[in-house]
Amino acid sequence: MRKTFEREGVFVKYWEKVVKLENGQTLRHRSEEPTELWWELKEAVKGKKVKIVVYEVEE
Repeated sequence: MRKTFEREGVFVKYWEKVVKLENGQTLRHRSEEPTELWWELKEAVKGKKVKIVVYEVEE
């Protein structure tokens, strides 16, 4: 195996918004948005057989 991609950062931006409806109920909106790092990874592994291991970096 040879290393083809090694970067650190956030792959997908994620946020939630809670909205209160007129009838008193709440609704949770979830949104995801891929970052530039996601697109770089996608291009690096396109068409290749890969093994992806993800580590969480403490902030």
